[in-house]
Amino acid sequence: MNAKALRFWGAGTARTLRPIWMAEELDIEYELFPIGPRTGESRTKEYTDLNPKQKIPCIQDGGFVLSESLSICRYLQNVYPSDSIAIPKTKEDLAREDEWCNYIYGEMDETTLYVMRRHYDLTDIYGESPVVVEACRDYLDRHLEVVDKHLEQNKTVLEIGFGLADIMLVSCLDWAIFYNFDLKEATKGYHKNMIERPNYIKAKKLFKNSKVYSCLLYTSDAADE
Repeated sequence: MNAKALRFWGAGTARTLRPIWMAEELDIEYELFPIGPRTGESRTKEYTDLNPKQKIPCIQDGGFVLSESLSICRYLQNVYPSDSIAIPKTKEDLAREDEWCNYIYGEMDETTLYVMRRHYDLTDIYGESPVVVEACRDYLDRHLEVVDKHLEQNKTVLEIGFGLADIMLVSCLDWAIFYNFDLKEATKGYHKNMIERPNYIKAKKLFKNSKVYSCLLYTSDAADE
């Protein structure tokens, strides 16, 4: 383990798993405060002083505070690099990583899965909307086809190897499985390989031991072993 410790806030969601999994892959020492979504814990004065957005995840590295799962993961891989994470070395590979991460977050997470979450799990806040949910299903199915065609030719999202884009994608695939999406064959094989990674399993077990595990969006059997 590295001597320097980080502090992490947040557990129980796809977005909070990402930085924890990244930290485990990088073999970083950190302290986890497993506060959950919509529990009131992110609205305390202490947490609001740290992160005025009142959102999770969030990390503190010395005097540096950062939120947003993608930004946190990118920061961790750049500040605490490890051979276990493939980090782009060329302008082209960096652009390709940006392309995939933005695509996954924008089209799969924010545009579809989180909208479905609002009208599946948070109906007391946002109300029920079967039309919206069905439209999201159709939209995500189209993009899952794009992903599957890519994975037919690639073992990882980027040719350079396992990295940030895979963490982003797997978290969304877990989420999609939770909402009963059927993954195509190449994606199923990819997902199975990814969730068998020891550090994915370790990160998930940290969630399972936290008080907000009931909020967790992960159901993959291999990660429960």
